[in-house]
Amino acid sequence: MSSHICLRVHFIWSTAQRQPLIDTSWEPRLFGYLGTVLGERRGVLLAANATPDHLHVYSSLPATLSLAEVANALKANSSRWIHDTLAIPSFAWQNGYGAFSVSPSADQQVRHYIADQKVHHPRRSFQEEYLEFLERHEIAYDLRYVFE
Repeated sequence: MSSHICLRVHFIWSTAQRQPLIDTSWEPRLFGYLGTVLGERRGVLLAANATPDHLHVYSSLPATLSLAEVANALKANSSRWIHDTLAIPSFAWQNGYGAFSVSPSADQQVRHYIADQKVHHPRRSFQEEYLEFLERHEIAYDLRYVFE
């Protein structure tokens, strides 16, 4: 029997120290670049959105990649792209990231949630949102280190 894999992951990470550095004027180009980085690794960008201080990337991944490989490739390559293409030398991502598995039955809900980032964030901070994700996915954490 051949292998059949459905691996959808919702990644979330912030700019370093949650600096408001992501500008709406270049977001579409950033999302396109993230799609290219995923495509080079046989992944697919399903949705992406950002606020000035953090990013959501929803992707379909092949079984041959680890989550760490994907997150590191997305963060390192996009940071370099922002430095080189947009000439923002102070830009950096936070050290860590969140990676949350998504069931196909939740696909449209996740896409809608990501699309509405700019609508719900005036009412809720990145920190509140991220802690809610950790709780909902039953991920243990130490609050002292979550937002380093």
